[in-house]
Amino acid sequence: MQKKYVIGLDYGTLSGRAVVVDCENGEVLSSSVKNYAHGVMSEELPTGKKLPAGDWALEAPEDYIDVLVTTVTDAVKKSGVAKEDIIGMGMDFTSCTILPIDKDMRPLCSAEEFKDEPHAYVKLWKHHGAQPQADRITELLEKRGEINKPQYGGKISSELMLPKILQIVEEAPEVYQAADQILEAGDWLTQCMTGSKRRSADLAGYKAMWNLETGYPPKDFLEELNPMLKDLVAEKLSEDIALAGEVVGNLNKEWAEKLNLPEGIPVAATLIDSHAGIPGSGVIRPDQLMLVVGTSSVMLSPSPAECCKEGAVSGARGAIVPGNFVLESGIAAVGDMFGWFVDHMTSEEYAERAKEEGKNLHVYLTEKASELKPGESGIVALDWWNGNKTPYVDGRLSGVLVGCTLNTRPEEIYRALIEATAFGTRKIIELYKEANPAIHTIIASGGIAEKNPLLMQIYADVLDCEIKLSATDQTAALGSAVYAAVAAGTECGGYASVEEAANHMSHLKDLTYRPIEANVERYNELFGIYCELVDLFDPEKTSVMTRLSSFFHE
Repeated sequence: MQKKYVIGLDYGTLSGRAVVVDCENGEVLSSSVKNYAHGVMSEELPTGKKLPAGDWALEAPEDYIDVLVTTVTDAVKKSGVAKEDIIGMGMDFTSCTILPIDKDMRPLCSAEEFKDEPHAYVKLWKHHGAQPQADRITELLEKRGEINKPQYGGKISSELMLPKILQIVEEAPEVYQAADQILEAGDWLTQCMTGSKRRSADLAGYKAMWNLETGYPPKDFLEELNPMLKDLVAEKLSEDIALAGEVVGNLNKEWAEKLNLPEGIPVAATLIDSHAGIPGSGVIRPDQLMLVVGTSSVMLSPSPAECCKEGAVSGARGAIVPGNFVLESGIAAVGDMFGWFVDHMTSEEYAERAKEEGKNLHVYLTEKASELKPGESGIVALDWWNGNKTPYVDGRLSGVLVGCTLNTRPEEIYRALIEATAFGTRKIIELYKEANPAIHTIIASGGIAEKNPLLMQIYADVLDCEIKLSATDQTAALGSAVYAAVAAGTECGGYASVEEAANHMSHLKDLTYRPIEANVERYNELFGIYCELVDLFDPEKTSVMTRLSSFFHE
């Protein structure tokens, strides 16, 4: 049979990419990347109108269309494959990233009457302006005795869909009333390409409080939250939901012409960007855990049982890996925290030394930090530079350094920050093991995992576990291609299941990081101190961090 190919689309915070992938072996034949022209809007809209005070993170939806057309056509051209041999498309997207659209699927921000209204634009995943709404949702669920249901997970994050919708209702009700739908950007793009209003179970299950058994939150709860939300599900959402690898719809004539692809090829349900990396890394069994380490980090593990507490969530069974929940949490700042330290807290002397040696400061500090032994500096940090996901789900919490003296050197703090992220990772995995004790294999990916051997060795030591690396640095895009191959099916040259596709299309590097026994023992002691700090700064016990945060946001 002639070779067949699929397209994987990967939409991140600042850019999107398309890859053309060989269905037989997962080889990425070509890739094309395009930045969003407007970037993340936190101060003003494209019209020049200044945003009001608040923690805004908006984007312009036309940037997503530009990325789709430009990268797909460019990647296919670079690959040299005939378009007739492309059998499917899959996509991942940051989430929860939502927008209101009209009945013709046009974003409301494109209408003259809403071009200066912030709530008519895309609210990016990291838009935290809905924190007051998230707090009120949590309070109502606590009042109803429902907050600890798996659907809600113990505390509501401002990054979820409902707080963002409630913010629209309260601050721009005219936008809510004008919207025919409010949906994830990833669902909007598949709807544009196919005309189908079917939505992704992954997006709905992790970000819209939906599950297979009960659907979305009940009407009486929504009405009690705000009367305008009484018919939210029927009027603005969709109850037609697609699981992992299922087809949302088929590429329509208009978009087949725009993308120069065969009309009618299947488009798979969209995945959250980090979630798509699961099959892209070959993580498809309950004994495996995927660790993505970049600007932030995420830990994902298939599990037969749910774990929905202390910031960990499980989504809907079958939304990512058929037959399983997938446990998810992470650390809100990893590479961003290291970057903060390097950019703002390192002396000119160190910068000059690094320059003399022809190295950037990250490399220079990493090399110096690698000369230290675990615990040698006497410093322990809390990795909360961008808030905390587990166990407190609070974006107002902040970082802590304990043990600094007049003799403390930059490389000691740099290493302590790396160790703090490893401790945070261990705390999350220990929580996962309450639901799924089978976890024993870790597969890592992401920019830092690829570039920083010291970090990976520290993680292996702290977690007391071998860590393997994915063979590709494009796990999310490859994972989207895996789902596309499953959507295409065996008759067209794809696969019958996600597991079968991942076994053929994802691969690991030969490199393995193994724990060093002496380091494991010392890190067990330091992890105990880290846990004491976590308990010490529990926001239920002390309001120090939240009070300081309120000063910052005045």
